[in-house]
Amino acid sequence: MGTTLTPEFWRQFAVLLVIATALTVVVGAALDALVLRMRARRTPKRPAASSVVRTHRPAGRTPVHH
Repeated sequence: MGTTLTPEFWRQFAVLLVIATALTVVVGAALDALVLRMRARRTPKRPAASSVVRTHRPAGRTPVHH
């Protein structure tokens, strides 16, 4: 008592497969963008080089030249 798979079944299967594949790609891209946005917010911004004030600190050791 075997059943045959009708052309309608294969058509519906193909449609559902395409929908599932597209949905997977869209959700993956959305999650990827979300993770990249979260990482960008967590990364501390470095101040501009012109606003950094450098002060001279005496070295704790005397430099030795060989």
